[in-house]
Amino acid sequence: MTATPRGSSPRVKTILLAMLLFVAPPLAAQATTDTAAPKPKHKSPATAPKKKKTPPPNADSLAQAREDSIIDAMWPVKGPDPLPGSILPGHRIVAYYGNLINKRMGVLGEYPPDEMLRKLDTEVAAWNAADPTTPVQPALHLITVVAQADPGKDGRYRLRMDSALIERVAALAVTRNALVFLDVQVGLSNLREELPRLAGFLSRPNFHLGIDPEFSMKDGTPPGRKVGTYDAADVNYATSFLADLVTKYALPPKVLVIHRFTQHGVTNTKKITLDPRVQIVMDMDGFGPPDLKRGTFKRWIRAEPVQFVGWKQFYKPRNDNPRTTIAEILRLKPRPLYIQYQ
Repeated sequence: MTATPRGSSPRVKTILLAMLLFVAPPLAAQATTDTAAPKPKHKSPATAPKKKKTPPPNADSLAQAREDSIIDAMWPVKGPDPLPGSILPGHRIVAYYGNLINKRMGVLGEYPPDEMLRKLDTEVAAWNAADPTTPVQPALHLITVVAQADPGKDGRYRLRMDSALIERVAALAVTRNALVFLDVQVGLSNLREELPRLAGFLSRPNFHLGIDPEFSMKDGTPPGRKVGTYDAADVNYATSFLADLVTKYALPPKVLVIHRFTQHGVTNTKKITLDPRVQIVMDMDGFGPPDLKRGTFKRWIRAEPVQFVGWKQFYKPRNDNPRTTIAEILRLKPRPLYIQYQ
């Protein structure tokens, strides 16, 4: 890998592309009447209070209940049985996301490595305590191909991190027996150009892949101006690429994380092909208060089952305020098995 890590040269313009957030429609306001309450009539102590009648459910609530029942029946997804060495569903992955050479891209690079790892230890312990039935597998999630505002020499609007940076993250992962995820923001490039150069790392047993449709700009628009997209064909290519590595090197199954927070972030989800050699996580991306994020999760993750689900959690109050608690995340259906902190 010959690219220079972002931040190592004043000529490389570093940017931070803000997450766009799906905004749910406001709830309809409930009408209220400000009238004086009538004085209660005197009742004899021997008179038993009348029971309040429960109003019958309206058509909208009945329709919603039927829809929820249909969606719930789709989970868990009826896919291939897990192969030996599979991480999911027996474990929950808790990952720290970002880039070591940029403090603003996520918690992975925001703190010195020792402090960052201690924070990860605390988060892992909290999840193990909250759900001891699903032991936590820690992970470091490195943005390995970073979308850029400038086209660069080849006009692809992305910057590739070099091997030295990936090795630094790999060395940190060893200290916690952690997984390493290589995340790809292709810009005007594509997965067929970016994944083969990462094959050497993805051939290691503890390395896995993340792909970000937000920065996949198929129409030629520079990243950051609109939300990009992946199709099922892109997901299937990534799955096939990883599956071939699993077979070639006799590896345990890989995990493929796909970030999503809009309807068109991933298209044709029903055409995504499941393979026992690759476990697919549809990760609920984006930021906002808990009710808004739950709405996004319900619309685009729960309602379009693929295989497993994930949840992104921001630490900064400007992104998630208030932060969704572990208890609230565990009440989601289906339960997320990949948790990403940024």
